[in-house]
Amino acid sequence: MSYRVVNLPDGSMPPPQTWSNMKVHDSGHFHISGLTSPGDGMYEQAKGVFDKARRLVEAAGGAMDDVMVMQIFVTDLDENTEVWRARREFFTGDYPCSTLIEVSRVGNPKADPKVLIEINFSGYIGASRQGSG
Repeated sequence: MSYRVVNLPDGSMPPPQTWSNMKVHDSGHFHISGLTSPGDGMYEQAKGVFDKARRLVEAAGGAMDDVMVMQIFVTDLDENTEVWRARREFFTGDYPCSTLIEVSRVGNPKADPKVLIEINFSGYIGASRQGSG
């Protein structure tokens, strides 16, 4: 068995020898590394992250509803409603299992301190076509 690496369709890729945006196993199981996005405030950044994830999943042949698990890291837990507001714009039906954790900062040690959110995604390409049970 093997996997393939998927990068954002616009050609942007992580720096060499750092991480992969997305890996998809032959079985359809995928992981998307912690995504961040610029923006003014938690809602705008969350919306940008969900949009990046959508573009990656679609480039891999899936749909956002194929996402089964999200690990969400935020710098201000009191802003969680802004994350959920953005999330509602990208998912239909059953929402992914989610964990929301407050951290002192996200990204790497040299990341912009204005970055407020980072999200990991996992799922199975085609899962949403299989139905919920």
